[in-house]
Amino acid sequence: MELELRHLRTVRAIADTGSLTKAAASLGLAQPALSAQLRRIEKALGGPLFDRDHTGSRPTPLGELVLERARVVLPAVSELQEEAVRFAHARTAMERFRLGGTHGPLLGGLVDRLATAHPTAPVSTYTTWSVAEIASLLIGGRLDFALIGACGESPPPEPDRLSWRVVGVDPVFVMLPESHPLAGRPELELSELADECWVDVPGDGCFADCFATACARAGFTPASVYETDTASVVHLVQVGRAVGLCRATFPPTPGLVTRPIAGAPLSWRHLLGWHPRSPAAGRAAGMVGRHAGAAYAQAVERSESYPGWLAAHPRFGAAP
Repeated sequence: MELELRHLRTVRAIADTGSLTKAAASLGLAQPALSAQLRRIEKALGGPLFDRDHTGSRPTPLGELVLERARVVLPAVSELQEEAVRFAHARTAMERFRLGGTHGPLLGGLVDRLATAHPTAPVSTYTTWSVAEIASLLIGGRLDFALIGACGESPPPEPDRLSWRVVGVDPVFVMLPESHPLAGRPELELSELADECWVDVPGDGCFADCFATACARAGFTPASVYETDTASVVHLVQVGRAVGLCRATFPPTPGLVTRPIAGAPLSWRHLLGWHPRSPAAGRAAGMVGRHAGAAYAQAVERSESYPGWLAAHPRFGAAP
């Protein structure tokens, strides 16, 4: 019998779980079948790989040798598969732009700038609330660049495998209907909104927890928080059902206003990401500075409430 990758995965599963029973469950095999497979592997390698008794399974010296090699070989093969998929899905000439995003306010501006700068290049977008899904698509070569958001100082997804650059940092503003009693105020204390219902877009980061913490520090617990798509957020605010949370670069929208929260207790980082070994990596510098940075600057300029506030709060705004 020749040794195969699945055999190395079997040996690693037994070592990781410390038990044939647990390893069989993790691999989706019956224990007798796993025991028979292990005997065949041990025969092919010339000796027992585990000492087994009623307490579990422990690697023998030969088993340690095999495990040491497996811990090198298996990740290397996995990386090879990912790189092959990226190559298969990429066009090295970069005659197209495949963008991912999390429904933020900058994606449309980025598409507009790319369409202007590269009028013959197809530009496609894929949007999802999940930054983990976006990262997976970047790793798999199905996207060239991704424009996502991260709450506060929380790390972006897969920071050891993907390259991320900050485009800009926004405070989180409150979105109010124009008829709201506080709509004319230039800045609001979070505690002044303690009796309101809230609405926000969903996500898989820490923003919900950070918002709950900010409310607790302001002395209240939100009565309710709705999570829904951007259009529904706008509607619920316009009809007075709730007040919303938005990035300061949220575009002007009829029927509502956006206002800063005193002390800026919540912030949002706009990030552009790519795979460092993808064909897109060669254009990353231009994407960050020339296109994404300009899209951010345009979003700031469009806001009715943000530019004036930003002038007095230099720690926010475009990344240097």
